[in-house]
Amino acid sequence: MSRKDSKGLFANVLGQLEASPDRGGARRTTSPHLLKVAAGVRQIQERSELADRLLKDGGQIIEIDPDDVLDSDIPDRFASAYDATNLTELMQSMGEHGQSTPGLVRSVPGGSKPFQIVFGRRRLAAAKLLGTKFKAIARDLSDEEAVVLQGEENSNRNDLSFIERCLFAHSQESSGFGREIICKSLNTGKSHVSEMIRLANALPREILQDIGAAPDVGRRRWVDFEARWSAHQAPMSVARKALSQDEIRNGDSNARFAGVFDALSDERQVAVSSDEGTELISHGLVLGQVSHGKSGSKLAFNKSVPSGFVDFVAAQIESLHDQFMQRNAR
Repeated sequence: MSRKDSKGLFANVLGQLEASPDRGGARRTTSPHLLKVAAGVRQIQERSELADRLLKDGGQIIEIDPDDVLDSDIPDRFASAYDATNLTELMQSMGEHGQSTPGLVRSVPGGSKPFQIVFGRRRLAAAKLLGTKFKAIARDLSDEEAVVLQGEENSNRNDLSFIERCLFAHSQESSGFGREIICKSLNTGKSHVSEMIRLANALPREILQDIGAAPDVGRRRWVDFEARWSAHQAPMSVARKALSQDEIRNGDSNARFAGVFDALSDERQVAVSSDEGTELISHGLVLGQVSHGKSGSKLAFNKSVPSGFVDFVAAQIESLHDQFMQRNAR
């Protein structure tokens, strides 16, 4: 089937699955299976459109030995995503129908291998396990162009979890990319990128690897998770203890997240209530706690709060105290 014919087929399938009564079509499907099919078809269509654009810009499709391709400098998934157990469906599809959509590689002059993967790592891993060639578009790309295209393909797939996006942003910053490039690669604003990097910085990579992608866990829950982690006196020991329990360790990544989250929440609630503490919250983010005891009151910032902000608050104490005294004198 030609690329043009396949694009028409994708559009036709999506039209049938997503037709609305307002447009004279059938009622939009609510079947989880059909919605999953529609999402899969949409991703294939979007990948095809990106591939077409890259080809029009001067790329060419080649077949490469998977062993001739270097890994990306900026990972965008957990390593477990490339295990054979997590590639079963993709390997079956590629084994029966071939690789429907090419990946993207760039040349690496003087490198240990002639090419480096830009996107399509799962397809590359599947091809390697199947012992087949990897179809890819070859382009000459700068580091910045490569990471932006890598992120764009991720956005088209829309199947990276929130925490994977956080780690992708953090890895880019650690490699020296500026916020403008990171924002472009994730197709989001600077405030969101800042939050993602802050979360990735605050949470130990070891624990995130043990939990996994947690695809059903969104931003709000991860923000709450980080707040509880930062407020806890011994979060690592609590997390490890939770992850050592068979029912949590043997569950999927969503269950592992819930297990650690609940363990941190339960112990933290006891600690906060016993100290009669009050959380300091700004735009949904827990910055610290105020506790009142017999020896006096105490303000404690979470360790994830930048030291510059703490210094800024300290510098405002005199002004804040003056405002308080003036208000009480009225």
